Amino acid sequence: MSVLVQAIEEALVVAYRKNFDSEEDVKVTLEEKTGTFKVTARHTVVAEDALDDPDKQYTLEEAQEVKPDAQLGEVIEEDVTPPSFGRIAAQTARQVVSQKLKEAERNLILREFQDRVGEVLSGKVQRVERGHVYVEFSKAEAVLPPKEQIPGEVFRTNDRIKCFVQEVRATPKGPQIVLTRASPKFVEKLFQQAVPEIQEGIVEIKSSSREPGSRVKISVASRDDRVDPVGSCVGLKGSRIKGIVDELNGEKIDIVRFSTNPADYVTNALSPAKVVSVTIGDEGRSALAIVAPAQLSLAIGKEGQNVKLATRLTGIKIDIKTEQEIQDIAGPPDKQPETE
Repeated sequence: MSVLVQAIEEALVVAYRKNFDSEEDVKVTLEEKTGTFKVTARHTVVAEDALDDPDKQYTLEEAQEVKPDAQLGEVIEEDVTPPSFGRIAAQTARQVVSQKLKEAERNLILREFQDRVGEVLSGKVQRVERGHVYVEFSKAEAVLPPKEQIPGEVFRTNDRIKCFVQEVRATPKGPQIVLTRASPKFVEKLFQQAVPEIQEGIVEIKSSSREPGSRVKISVASRDDRVDPVGSCVGLKGSRIKGIVDELNGEKIDIVRFSTNPADYVTNALSPAKVVSVTIGDEGRSALAIVAPAQLSLAIGKEGQNVKLATRLTGIKIDIKTEQEIQDIAGPPDKQPETE
């Protein structure tokens, strides 16, 4: 309440100076119990030859007309409340209260959504402008920028939409809530919502990589040997993963079994391709995967997509070659000398 009273008093000082063309040093006091306002002018008492600001200073003679025992250096306060000030004060107070309420509401929304960064929320499309989708939640409006949308998806007013809260920024116009559907984190959260074993901490999502609208890879591990992490995410007859695929408009999802063995992890990450062998090099930072010729295009993927996603998923730079290519690089075997 004290902050609001202070804001009202400061605004009334500005209103007084504007409406009564005053340059005086004034303060306005609000009596909280009665709701009345008092305008007090303050003048510093100075010697006559030191007077340089009559709006804020009194000579000793002028001061003693107001206060007979006034002394040099003293500040004289006078009640200068104009008879018409009540109307101005009431109007100004309403404006300040309205402004402060809006600021308080903005700060409340800011704090609430800052706490929800990293969550998936469901909202309603309010409007679409220049590719930006504005989503309405119960207390706020958020924006889904074009680059954060899944390629090819189209939204219309009143559509229900799920989004990942990516960022919340404070701006002069209020909190700006930025959403995404293109981040791999969005897919991770969808699995967390759909898979009870993830919610309970039995199955853990280790990492993810994604080309929005095309393919996403998610690596999972289980803290319980009796629970299959891949099967948990897929669900009986694909029941769990199907809803997520539908939410992503048919995007392909590879559930990858995590392994602490880098070679096994790379092998799993290159799914759906079948890998013959993997050799780890550069102290675990690179890998050479050998595949059959018929599996090469699948392992690399269209425009290198599969191997790029596998590299990002594992954090290991993956090179893919066929056995024939390895033999060609190595060259023909050394010829054994003939024996007599």
